[in-house]
Amino acid sequence: MTTLESYVKGAWVAGSGDQTPLFDPTTEAQIAECGTGGIDMASVVAHARDEGGASLRRVGFAERAGWLRALSAAVHEARPQLIAASATNGGSTRGDAKFDIDGATGTLAYYAKLGASLGDGNFLPDGDGIQLGRTGRFWGQHIRTPRLGAAVHINAFNFPAWGMCEKLACSLLAGVPAISKPGAATAQVAWLTAKAIVDAGVLPEGAFQFLCGGAGDLLDHLGPQDCMAFTGSAATGARLKGHATLVGANVRVSLEADSLNAAILGPDVDDDAETWNLFLANVATDMTLKTGQKCTAVRRILVPADKVDAVVAELSARLGAVAIGNPADEAVRMGPVASPQQFEDVRKGIEALSAHARIACGGPERHGEKGFFFAPTLLVAHDPDAALLHELEVFGPCATILPYSGDAAEAIRLANRGGGGLVASLYSNDRKFTEAVVLGIAPWHGRVWIGSDKVAEQALHPGMVLPMTIHGGPGRAGGGEELGGLFGLELYTQRTALQGDQGFVGRRFGGASAES
Repeated sequence: MTTLESYVKGAWVAGSGDQTPLFDPTTEAQIAECGTGGIDMASVVAHARDEGGASLRRVGFAERAGWLRALSAAVHEARPQLIAASATNGGSTRGDAKFDIDGATGTLAYYAKLGASLGDGNFLPDGDGIQLGRTGRFWGQHIRTPRLGAAVHINAFNFPAWGMCEKLACSLLAGVPAISKPGAATAQVAWLTAKAIVDAGVLPEGAFQFLCGGAGDLLDHLGPQDCMAFTGSAATGARLKGHATLVGANVRVSLEADSLNAAILGPDVDDDAETWNLFLANVATDMTLKTGQKCTAVRRILVPADKVDAVVAELSARLGAVAIGNPADEAVRMGPVASPQQFEDVRKGIEALSAHARIACGGPERHGEKGFFFAPTLLVAHDPDAALLHELEVFGPCATILPYSGDAAEAIRLANRGGGGLVASLYSNDRKFTEAVVLGIAPWHGRVWIGSDKVAEQALHPGMVLPMTIHGGPGRAGGGEELGGLFGLELYTQRTALQGDQGFVGRRFGGASAES
């Protein structure tokens, strides 16, 4: 059994005291343990600020981009080892593991390319300059500069490589050091990813630290120049956001939480349309990719009432054909959920939902004799307005069909009852219906994915998080924003308004110039 270490103050350190066990979700055997007991969190934060931050800010965007490029290559080189660990520690099939690992390397590579285009400076002009006085002599310009603190990254268990690297890409490019803490259930994959990052030998001391275990009193030591980015459950996010130190010091916080994402089938889509097949394929993928353990997975499927029977029949057939078993077997397409706790949560969640919906396929029973397995579970709501269907997220291979009249207003109302989502997907060739639904649900969603016959052969599925566009959402989804190109740097930089002589302010800090 492996004891996973933390990387703090330039060294790998094993925690003392009680350890958190990690399991192989296929065999239920314990395979590793981790803990952060005995680590002085105050010194970890100080090391990040004093050593890491200063070193990052001594160079510009282009050089930091070069480091990101090297990290992308280093994680890619560790890909075989990470794929193997994803199976034994996370229950991920080879395809699921690649989705996580390639998402990590792809995001690092994207921000490396973006950073290279920003030049050698250490600030960014933010918008155009503005005439402030009677003439253009007195001038205003907003700029963004790296904040002088540390970034605490608290990541979820479902994407141990991608989740860590997407946050790291943005903070390092911005010039802010990171303290990364993975979700415990799949910490072995995150630990191996962190080892690849450290072993690459490109980052200055203190730019990256890794806590493999609990956060302890880490948040107690944050201040006004620090920030925290969290991915995980809405309940945990709310508790962290209310931490007394974060509130008292006005520490910047970005939350990306779970949400009951909706897929909406338009009333115009018949079973002979390309959009019909796109809808079925994407919903089935969303329910089974990573065993449904994705914050972007569809949980509520809005279907016109006259099409429910056809959708249930076709979706049940697709889900029933999914090969379930040991993720190390290349013929398997869906593995177990990641941990004993996930198994219990999913089982109880399906049972709770089944009080308000009939089970069309799957169910709360264990699939097989051993391991944390479920069959993909599709439910059909008795009443689409039942409150629990819009409140309880089952974080596994489970979704519920909500019959609706086909009216755009009703689709909008039901989709928005989720209280805030990361992504809603809409399938329709009717532009009037599509426009009405998009404008109606956009205030409650961070991303709206629109499927039609015209994009059926080209569109990436809605569960895919792309670094070019925003990832996050309002309300229950946390209220935060990550990625989105340069938007991803906003958490880590300070917007400042400069006011003065246009000859100096405009030329030195405005336009395309970002020279230091």
